[in-house]
Amino acid sequence: MSKEHLAVYLNDHLAGSVMAIELLDHLAKTHDGTPLKTFAVKLSEEIEADRKELKDLMRRLDISESTARKASAWVAGKVTELKLALDDAASGDLRLLESFEFLSLGIEGKRSLWVALAATAENAPALQSLDFERLITRATDQRGLVEELRIAAARKALQP
Repeated sequence: MSKEHLAVYLNDHLAGSVMAIELLDHLAKTHDGTPLKTFAVKLSEEIEADRKELKDLMRRLDISESTARKASAWVAGKVTELKLALDDAASGDLRLLESFEFLSLGIEGKRSLWVALAATAENAPALQSLDFERLITRATDQRGLVEELRIAAARKALQP
């Protein structure tokens, strides 16, 4: 296992979690007082828990967090917010659909991270401390919930 490759891969996923949490924070703010806020807050807490698992793994592997990657993720998050704002109003149907698509793709990426690390773990003792089955199941469940909301938003946003 190349530690350099692993460091890049883990930092990329850590950066992705920054974008997801920022997007969920925006959803919670723009949908205050609705069930969507409750959903966004709960999902953000779960993603933060996954992020902690990733950061703990990086510490055990003596992999430092990349400031440049975190900054890039923050900038990408702001560009994404701008793109969404240009496409539709803050709480519009299209913006909601696209927000759920970004989240869905990000969660699938996270699930893929856990699957890839699980496949590597048999030859990497440092990776064997993670409960990959639990992490993969949680990501699958998260994606399923987001997918339901994405399809509901698509029905509203894309109706001719």
